[in-house]
Amino acid sequence: MYFIGVDLGTSSLKLLLVDDKGSVIKEASREYPLMFPNPGWSEQDPALWWQAVEDTMPELLEGIDASLVKGIGAGGQMHGLVVLDKDDNIIRPAILWNDGRTQKEVDYLNNEIGKGRLSELTANIAFAGFTAPKILWMKENEPEKYAQIAKVMLPKDYINYRLTGVHCCDYSDASGMLLLDVKNRCWSGEMLDICGITESQMPKLFESYETVGCVLPEIAEKLGIPADVKVCAGAGDNAAAAVGTGVVGEGGCNISLGTSGTVFTSSEKFGVDKNNALHAFAHADGGYHLMGCMLSAASCNKWFYEEILGTKDYGGEQGLIREEELGKNNVYFLPYLMGERSPINDVDARAAFIGMSMDTTRADMDQAVLEGVAFAIRDSFEVIWSLGIDVKRSMICGGGSKSKLWLKIMANVLGIGLDLPETEQGPGYGGAMLAMVTCGLYPDVKSAAKSLIKIKGSIEPDPELVQLYDEKYKRFREIYPACRELFKVLK
Repeated sequence: MYFIGVDLGTSSLKLLLVDDKGSVIKEASREYPLMFPNPGWSEQDPALWWQAVEDTMPELLEGIDASLVKGIGAGGQMHGLVVLDKDDNIIRPAILWNDGRTQKEVDYLNNEIGKGRLSELTANIAFAGFTAPKILWMKENEPEKYAQIAKVMLPKDYINYRLTGVHCCDYSDASGMLLLDVKNRCWSGEMLDICGITESQMPKLFESYETVGCVLPEIAEKLGIPADVKVCAGAGDNAAAAVGTGVVGEGGCNISLGTSGTVFTSSEKFGVDKNNALHAFAHADGGYHLMGCMLSAASCNKWFYEEILGTKDYGGEQGLIREEELGKNNVYFLPYLMGERSPINDVDARAAFIGMSMDTTRADMDQAVLEGVAFAIRDSFEVIWSLGIDVKRSMICGGGSKSKLWLKIMANVLGIGLDLPETEQGPGYGGAMLAMVTCGLYPDVKSAAKSLIKIKGSIEPDPELVQLYDEKYKRFREIYPACRELFKVLK
């Protein structure tokens, strides 16, 4: 038997073909463009996502007995606002997770509705990337398009809709809309009223591992797969990546160093930190999780190397950094290229280098970028530790985890051991695992994780480096508060 995992990312779609032993047999991917119509805006045409599925599926299945494909599961970029009209046509480009246009709406929700009330209704406060502020922005700025809305969806749900004809969403992804009563796993009527929409305009809710339907016959024929292939609800990318790294049940932790950076801790019990510095979401295993999210993680590397240094030789650049200089760099970097979410929640925050002098080298600046992202990840860990959650180890995945140097910096900045999963396929692999559960290969997500997830390597912190980085982190934490008011006038 085969299962297809869909990883609907910000810059590309990747399909994985996974067998019933959990081995990745093949993969195929397609890139698609982002649109930045105005400073701080980020949009994408949902039609491109589906076109990528149609273009990639034949490549994935070439030389494969497609009749053995049994299930499809997707993990996708979260929070993006996808709106369809009464004929299921796309009304406007999707407003993505890293779009920062909604500060007015965020302020309205947090200050006039009130953070306390929002937390009672949804377990979270408003952030610029969340879906509800984007709906309010449409209502104010695009009233004619807003009036056409018949269905509100999230990115990977549009893929599932095209596969099955079902308007669906899972609880983990819905948690990031600021429209879900996370604790009770249902749409919040009050939040829908605030946004001026009805429950009929929302997709049907499912657990991530539940079947939403089978592939439509005409779509199955076009894609070259059986019409009885089951499609599960799937999950938001971070929840899917957590499943794909075995972070399920009580007490698991995963760090994802992708375009964005996340810290993900799983729990069987619902919980919210008192300052709402972390997101409290439903998990794809049927439980819950806390998540800290920074908007620019590995994308800081990409920006520095490609836009500033004009190179794609990431390894060559990092080779200039001397390991004996770790923890001793006098240059600091604030990694807020797109504003920041957890835990500072400031769309006006911007990236900055500080501490440079005439003897500063490109290697010093490169090191500062790697350390700055690690320090920002630690900001979320500080909140987790303050809640009495004793995280001693974490899985780590994402493109940034391929850098041994960055792993060493991360382990010592956090002071914990890091484990690398044998299969580093993130959301796509988690999606395939959810498909296995929906097809009955495993009774639940935890059983699938226990059977399939293996560790290929680990890195342990060095006590001396941990001490050096503890001191550097204290200084790092002083930089943003000193710049916060300045960022407001630099817009």
